[in-house]
Amino acid sequence: MMKSFLLGTTLVAASATMASAKTQVTWWHAMGGELGQKLEEIVADYNASQDEYEVVPTYKGTYPETMTAAIAAFRAKQQPDIVQVFEVGTGTMMAAKGATYPVYELMKDTGEDFDPDAFLPAVVGYYTDTDGNMLSMPFNSSTPVLYYNKDVFEKAGLDRDTAPKTWGEMEEFSKKIVDSGAASCGFTTGWISWIQTENFSAWHNRPIGTLENGFGGLDTELTLADDLRARHWENLAKWEKEGLYRYAGPVGGDDANPAFQAGDCAMVMNSSASRAGIMANSSFEVGVSMLPYYDDVEGAPQNSIIGGATLWVLQGHPEEEYKGVADFFSYLSSPEVQADWHQFSGYLPITSAAYELGQNSGYYDENPGADVSIKQITLNEPTENSKGLRFGNYVQVRSIIDDEFEKLLAGNQTAMEALEAVNSRGNALIREFQKANQ
Repeated sequence: MMKSFLLGTTLVAASATMASAKTQVTWWHAMGGELGQKLEEIVADYNASQDEYEVVPTYKGTYPETMTAAIAAFRAKQQPDIVQVFEVGTGTMMAAKGATYPVYELMKDTGEDFDPDAFLPAVVGYYTDTDGNMLSMPFNSSTPVLYYNKDVFEKAGLDRDTAPKTWGEMEEFSKKIVDSGAASCGFTTGWISWIQTENFSAWHNRPIGTLENGFGGLDTELTLADDLRARHWENLAKWEKEGLYRYAGPVGGDDANPAFQAGDCAMVMNSSASRAGIMANSSFEVGVSMLPYYDDVEGAPQNSIIGGATLWVLQGHPEEEYKGVADFFSYLSSPEVQADWHQFSGYLPITSAAYELGQNSGYYDENPGADVSIKQITLNEPTENSKGLRFGNYVQVRSIIDDEFEKLLAGNQTAMEALEAVNSRGNALIREFQKANQ
């Protein structure tokens, strides 16, 4: 027994030595719950696929917490190789001169095969500089879609397979649903900022700010106060009073999906990455459709824009670690890995090849609605107004959007006054960011 025990110990020690011989690559991320478990699975599969590198993932909390932790770690010279940063942190990461290692340079320097054209234009465009160079690696990109309760639609006398396409139809359908008693509210939505302001603007091909929504420089300004967005916010306030629309709270609107899943609201607009959770937690048949639009607006619908996050590489590490980062990025963006991640999570497949793999395997035929997000975000070639946004201090600007929208709902101001306040308060924050980073 003693001999067997010692032999086992020797084998364990040898195994540990082999594992430690791998070059470690550290990755700080913001994925909790089931998504975090899936991320750990992807990393474990990568580590098992080769014997040179070991990626070590560490959950650091929410997106803001993860970015804050990475900035603090960089100042203390204890930064990870990779950090996951949400899309509205892009401007901050770009302004951190000397702190980041642009992905296009990383892949070139390490000799890794890398084709930016393989990525979906609406995804890669968000994370490129003005010369089209990719700065970070897309990983979990989502876009908002419309989910609807087919059973409630049928109870209200609506076609269970036909979603509203326009905001006029959203109002009409919601009235039928509420008046018939099929549900207590017509629709709700997550993210007044991301969905009902930013994506709403892109979907109608309207600029959010000057200088290509901030892509063109730090001296950009918000331009949200116009007739179209005032009309939309005013409608939301009116529909909220009439009981057709239910406000789900600030920031992400955490009450939106539960109100839909419980059958209280017949429709919800939220992230495509909500799809798996919504399907799993709804006792009725769920339909998925594109976002509604105002059909009297020329150029609408255009294309939606992404949310989610990308992976930024931080400076200050040995060359062999960067070779591991580049190798891992190639693995992450492979069609098989991306198709699996997309089909599990509802995030977009970041490459055309991953999307085609799903098409060829029959996944979208077996899962109706799973490709709505891809069709919506690729509906038209992105314009200067619809490729995304890049403003400094934008996390705080989103809080301002929520604050001013809530004042509108409370009857303390008009929609135009609310949007003008967003411009004024938001631009003050953008000027602070410009001053600190020029």
